[in-house]
Amino acid sequence: MKFNLSQWKRNVHNDQTVIEHLGELRKHLIYSLIGIAVCFIAALVLVTHIYRWLTLPLRGVKLVLLGPGDVIHVYFMVAGVVALTVALPFLLLQLWLFIKPALSPHERKTALGLLPFASIMFLVGTSFAYFVIFPILLKFLIQLASGNFQMLITADNYFSFMVNLLLPFGLIFEMPVVVMFLTQIGILTPQKLRQTRKYAYMGMIVLASIISPPEIVSHLSVDVPMMILYEISVVISRTSYRRREKRRAQEALRFNDTPSSTTRGSRM
Repeated sequence: MKFNLSQWKRNVHNDQTVIEHLGELRKHLIYSLIGIAVCFIAALVLVTHIYRWLTLPLRGVKLVLLGPGDVIHVYFMVAGVVALTVALPFLLLQLWLFIKPALSPHERKTALGLLPFASIMFLVGTSFAYFVIFPILLKFLIQLASGNFQMLITADNYFSFMVNLLLPFGLIFEMPVVVMFLTQIGILTPQKLRQTRKYAYMGMIVLASIISPPEIVSHLSVDVPMMILYEISVVISRTSYRRREKRRAQEALRFNDTPSSTTRGSRM
């Protein structure tokens, strides 16, 4: 069996590259955990004020705890969700720094420019769910149970219900940002969005029927914003696609002009 020196060098180089990538991943994970930990500690310090603010939709109704240890679980849940929300811009920055070497210069610039909008849209989505959707759902469910049941709302169930509603809306509101980035890098086109519109609408109707009460006002309050976001995404994709095609045409024009100018210079 012969020893192939060139193959051995390539294997060593590849191993070093993998090790370097793992080291970068480890570094950004550590930074992310530190950022989350700092926000978590700050949220724990302010957890009483945060708790009072998040229970405003109850309008004075006291939540119930089933045991002494539940208060720790509830406070940690509240502080954890708030910490992730506050630390989101920093987490997105760490993600961008990790994938930056794999992106082209234009993709790096595009992704970096979209980071603030991603954080803002997540905050807008969770705020919309908290101030509009959540009170409607909560009022409907309490009225539904009032005829036959005496409802005692536990703090654990209340905040679990809130988190399961707010986080999906925060992710749904990221749709325009994701569409803009995928269009800029050539993965998505407005034609594809238009072609899949009817399937997207059907999925939105199914999703709205799952997370909203079975009455028309609550159903529309969930379904209509998602449809509006989809149409906004189509417009954003169309604009981004035109800019991308214009930029590619300018780059092709510059590339075609370069050899001709070089040829003219050599003739002179």
